[in-house]
Amino acid sequence: MHLVKRGDTEYFGEMMQNFALAIGAGVLMVFAVLVLLFARVLQPVTILSALPLSLGGAGLALLLTNRPFSISVVIGILMLMGIVAKNSILLVDFAIEEMRAGKSRLDAIMESGHKRARPIVMTTVAMMAGMFPVAVGWGGDSDFRSPMAIAVIGGLITSTMLTLVIVPAVFTVLDDIERWAAPRAGKLLAEPGGGAAGHVSAGPASAGRTEPVA
Repeated sequence: MHLVKRGDTEYFGEMMQNFALAIGAGVLMVFAVLVLLFARVLQPVTILSALPLSLGGAGLALLLTNRPFSISVVIGILMLMGIVAKNSILLVDFAIEEMRAGKSRLDAIMESGHKRARPIVMTTVAMMAGMFPVAVGWGGDSDFRSPMAIAVIGGLITSTMLTLVIVPAVFTVLDDIERWAAPRAGKLLAEPGGGAAGHVSAGPASAGRTEPVA
């Protein structure tokens, strides 16, 4: 027996495919822009590592409130990922600037968490306060907008708590990988040096010698 999707089921399946395509294209574009801005390949991965942290909180919030996964939730997740990426950029950019100023990596990470925790928490609290009336169903069309607000609030809570812990840890691991790989990549890209040049220069010198004739 073969089931054929029609109506709302078919529309929802197409929506999820388009949603996955939009998320994938958006992540690749964000990665490309971050590589150009930071002039580093691996550290943008640190910023993108914060994106999955929000999905678990959004799903858990929907599960606890018994709300369905709908189109409004998809819109909320797209908005949520932008906020989470912004918080991660604040941490990573400040840490890199501190390291360029001469501080050690540990001091730079600690200073980044200390200086950037307040604006991150303030942004999260302000966003949650703005979403709260929609989440509890105040106003019209609460059945459509309430799941979106609940998903955003749940994702903000988990991502804010985990970003301040996971992002510095990922930053440290990727920085170690960059320091290990950079010298080896430089040796592979370097051209061969004086050995070949010395071999070529010996030719004309030997050609210019004349043997004495007896």
